Amino acid sequence: MVENKSVKLLTSILKYASLLIAVLTVLIPPYVVVVNAFKSAQEYATTSPFSLPDNIFNFANFSKVLEVGKLGQAFMNTGIIVASSLLINIILGTMVAYALGRFSFRGKGMILAAYLVATFIPLITTQVATFSIIQDLHLFNSRGAAILLYASTDAVQIYLYLQFIGKIPYSLDESAMMEGASLFRIYRTIIFPLLGPATATAVILKTISIYNDMYIPYLYMPSQKLGVVSTSLMRFAGPNSAHWELICAAILIVMLPTMILYLILQRFIFSGIVSGSVKE
Repeated sequence: MVENKSVKLLTSILKYASLLIAVLTVLIPPYVVVVNAFKSAQEYATTSPFSLPDNIFNFANFSKVLEVGKLGQAFMNTGIIVASSLLINIILGTMVAYALGRFSFRGKGMILAAYLVATFIPLITTQVATFSIIQDLHLFNSRGAAILLYASTDAVQIYLYLQFIGKIPYSLDESAMMEGASLFRIYRTIIFPLLGPATATAVILKTISIYNDMYIPYLYMPSQKLGVVSTSLMRFAGPNSAHWELICAAILIVMLPTMILYLILQRFIFSGIVSGSVKE
């Protein structure tokens, strides 16, 4: 009896200790970023990264970041890329899912398999060929390169749409056909509107993915005039040193839009994924 109590106590200690470690692992990095964003360069160099700033209302770093880092231009470039990519991505994704989910034709299984196989190929291994294509299209060092690459439809998005299309009664299509509606009109007036929850989920996930990505803008848009929010942080770091207090302030500014977007629209993410994963 005593041994059982000891085992339960040890199990509880290990359980809560692991939870505490997980919480600290998640919370410590944002805490360090926040407290150091309000420190001066001298204060950052002479104090611990975990110590609180002397003046919590020191916003000098934020104003300097907005001016030197040109975050206004970076947000504009990011907004153009996100909006253009999403418009193309959603149209292509819903059309592909409509064709695969509503019609039977030769090669349908191969198309689905191709989307799956593409997800297992590391992105870095295809960059030589991709870079050559972008150069041949004369899109290098332009927003068009990022828009074209981000506009591609992935397997997760396709299968998310297919789950929703499978729940839309085919009788709606038949009724529209009897009224003389074309396939494109059925897609535009019936299928696309009913894919709203899946589209909301895809938009949120794609937006966060594009917003946080640094690899594609850094490789295909090296011009400073085309900097996005993810690459703008590099302006405060040199080969031998970095202004970490400015980097922390820039990180906070860059984080705010995605945090607000996620907090407001998180219910659409979970509802879209859950409702699309269960067949009725």
